[in-house]
Amino acid sequence: MRALVTGGAGFIGSYLAEALLQKGWNVSVIDDLSTGSIKNIDRLKSHPNFDYTIDTIMNIPLMAELIDRADYIYHLAATVGVRLIVESPVRTIETNIKGTEIVLELVAKKNKKILITSSSEVYGKSNNVPFKEDDDLVLGPTIRARWSYACSKAIDEFLALAYYREKKLPVIICRLFNTVGPRQIGAYGMVIPRLVSQALCGTPLTVYGDGRQTRTFTDVCEVVWALRHLMQEPAAIGEVVNIGGMEEISILAIAQKIKELTGSSSEIQFIPIDEVYDKNFEDMGRRVPDIEKARRLIGFNPHTGIDDILRKIIAHMKAECANPSA
Repeated sequence: MRALVTGGAGFIGSYLAEALLQKGWNVSVIDDLSTGSIKNIDRLKSHPNFDYTIDTIMNIPLMAELIDRADYIYHLAATVGVRLIVESPVRTIETNIKGTEIVLELVAKKNKKILITSSSEVYGKSNNVPFKEDDDLVLGPTIRARWSYACSKAIDEFLALAYYREKKLPVIICRLFNTVGPRQIGAYGMVIPRLVSQALCGTPLTVYGDGRQTRTFTDVCEVVWALRHLMQEPAAIGEVVNIGGMEEISILAIAQKIKELTGSSSEIQFIPIDEVYDKNFEDMGRRVPDIEKARRLIGFNPHTGIDDILRKIIAHMKAECANPSA
């Protein structure tokens, strides 16, 4: 079996590519390296069943060729990270909507099976926690750039499901909640690598707002397990499926755990959110998934606790600091 992974040099995509290779698949990756890194796939380059292309998914002739060669398409390419979304809204909208439109149109011509990764951001400002896949979506006003991402991912879902209903395209949509692990970087607003880096460097751990906002965090390997199994599950076709953890924790508690696990003497510093982004930015109080559908379809049951996740990330970042050229 041959898989095409768009965004395959990114954080999640590179883990997925590696896992598929380990299962004996042939894997092709395309990535423009805008947020991904060639370093993420360096160790895969020598694998006889792996090939990669550095280019954009907007390159239609190239994408047509790559899709034609694949049996399954994992579409992960997207603009990611709160900071990038706020600072580059045009890029966010164009990449997420136009890119997905191109991929779906080409995949539909060959009637290949496709899994599209969406985001918990589509739930917006909903307070109906835990979030279920058929809940109403509550988005903020267009003057706040953050909602451009949520809206673009929702449009991706609408378009994918339209292809499923009208053209019988075998589509699966995964709404990913906070996925974390080694190799994730904090440059685009990802909170855990940013806080770990600050703790290891001895600088203040910057918590935005009062730190009481809560999230669930899922180990990237468990997310990749879910993506692999959903692709092979016939009952998942045409479905939207939450993939996330169940251990709800505040950002302040995460910062405190990182201080403890690193032995850092750094202080925790609270910064008003509008000083980090702008006055039109909105943060969400809670993000907790209902994962009953994923449990029913594939037996998804994430078990890696936040302490173990943090230990792995800390060990990886310490090793990188000790050997930055590795």
